[in-house]
Parts: sequence; structure tokens; C-alpha cells
Amino acid sequence: MTELTLTTPSILFSAISLIMLAYTNRFLAYAQLVRNLKIEFDKTQTKATELQLENLTERLYLARSMQVFGIMSLLLCVLCTLFIFINMPIVAIISFAVSLIMLAVSLTISIKEILISVKALEVHLNDIKKNRI
Repeated sequence: MTELTLTTPSILFSAISLIMLAYTNRFLAYAQLVRNLKIEFDKTQTKATELQLENLTERLYLARSMQVFGIMSLLLCVLCTLFIFINMPIVAIISFAVSLIMLAVSLTISIKEILISVKALEVHLNDIKKNRI
């Protein structure tokens, strides 16, 4: 087994930070969508709007999960660095491994959220197709 050095977990710091920035931007976009959807729902309560609300609710909870697992991954990377620094290599390896697992979970949830986002766009496209005919 190769030795875990201070540079190993620190490589993930920038990657996780960029992922968290993308997640935050996505969350802010959802917040704007919710505001716009509420205005639309107050005006006309259509089936398409109801489907969008259900879809957006699910996406918001997934976004929260993505952020939580991403933050936990970053926190474990920081702890790993601490454990390396105070010469606790076994605990450092374990915390780094769990950090990688948390990051993988976060990315997997992100994939699921993207697939659900496509469904939201399909609702809009289907609505447009119905209105054209």
C-alpha cells in the first residue's frame, strides 16, 4: 500500500470546491424557478404546473442531498489532512476512503437529479406540442 501524504487529500479540495459551487448555482436556479412557478401557479393552476411543482420538489431534495454529501466529503478530506499531520496514518486512510465514497454518492445523486431535470423539460415540451396542434 502506498503512503498517504498531505498532497493526496488536498488534491480533492479544489475538485470538491468546484463541485460545491456548481451545486450551489443549481440550487439558486431552483430557488428562482420556485418563485416563478409560484407566480404562474397563482395565475393558472394547470396540470403542467402541478407536474413541474412535483418535479421541482424532488429535485430540491436531491440538491440538498448532493450538497450534504459533498460537504461531508470535504470535511473528511480536512480531517484526513489533520490525521496525516498528527501521524495517524490508519485513521487518515479510513477518513480519505470514506471521503471518496461520500463524493461518489454526491455525484451519483447528481446524475439522478439531471435525469429528473430532463423530465421537467419534457413537461414543457409536451405542453408546447399540445398548444401547437
